[in-house]
Amino acid sequence: MRHLIDFGDLSRQEWDELYARASGIMDDQGKYLDTCRGKVMASLFYEPSTRTNFSFQTAMLRLGGTVFGFADPSSSSAAKGESLKDTIKMVSGYADVVVMRTPWEGAAKAASLYSNVPVVNAGDGGHMHPTQTTADLTTMTRLLGGVDGLAVGLCGDLKNGRTVHSLIKAMAKFENIRFFLISPRELAVPGYMRAFMRENDMRFTEVTGLEAVIPQLDVLYMTRIQRERFVDPLEYERNKGIYVLTRRKLERAKEKMLVMHPLPRVDEIAVDVDDDPRAAYFQQARYGMFARMALLADLANQPRLERTEAVEIGRAPVCRNPRCITQTEDYLPPLVKKTGGVECCAFCDAALE
Repeated sequence: MRHLIDFGDLSRQEWDELYARASGIMDDQGKYLDTCRGKVMASLFYEPSTRTNFSFQTAMLRLGGTVFGFADPSSSSAAKGESLKDTIKMVSGYADVVVMRTPWEGAAKAASLYSNVPVVNAGDGGHMHPTQTTADLTTMTRLLGGVDGLAVGLCGDLKNGRTVHSLIKAMAKFENIRFFLISPRELAVPGYMRAFMRENDMRFTEVTGLEAVIPQLDVLYMTRIQRERFVDPLEYERNKGIYVLTRRKLERAKEKMLVMHPLPRVDEIAVDVDDDPRAAYFQQARYGMFARMALLADLANQPRLERTEAVEIGRAPVCRNPRCITQTEDYLPPLVKKTGGVECCAFCDAALE
């Protein structure tokens, strides 16, 4: 059974095939109207979403399929204490593909252990967001002609930014990428992402200022400071509004640099940037729908499993990350993997003590 939990699940060849399908859909949507006719997508959104939720629903409908699910967990049996395992076992009996967003890191990985159909991670806490990455790469490829050789600035909350983490992982599959990681020190990329970049010989420079590096960039990927991920409200207040992109700052950027953003924005991109030809974030949102159409055309048409493999019953959690799914679903197996030579939780990627 193929799932999309982490963009690392895809090889470079698989990405190229996915983009070719997305490009074909963009060029002639009529050819794909019946691709998912008779197929059903379950949309499980335990966390608020506009673009990702609407994008997936629209993608499935445009392919001829149908959708059911919830956008508020209080309207589901999760409010009664139903476990993630039981929800997934039940829902995967009704659907052909499950798309889920949760505030718990590693939840999509956990769901994939028990599902009879493909599971797609539509965002798990501050961890990963691989389908946003398909939107990002589709945008870069469509507008710049390719991804290899790009200088990419990632700006904002790089600690909690799951879109950033997924994009870094994806770009390990491309050649000669240079990253400029622009953030306050307390919101720098987590250690497991730094270890991943070193393990994959990825070039990166960490800086705290945007204006000094903007002339070098082919892509500037802005992100918001994520209030909902902060335990300490004072830490959020210290960091909000620290980076604001304006038309004046763009004067020093390359003529064809792309300004991207996973959205929603708060105050990190001024409204006066919207009319600049380099502003690609609304196109990026539309391209995300086509990328998700390409993904669903494949996953929703996979044969379902009649039985899933037996999974070890969990013991006390080995992961100490308070946002990890293993902290609330104590039946999960204590899965471990190595990243950069460091033992990490296989659900949330946090280093194990």
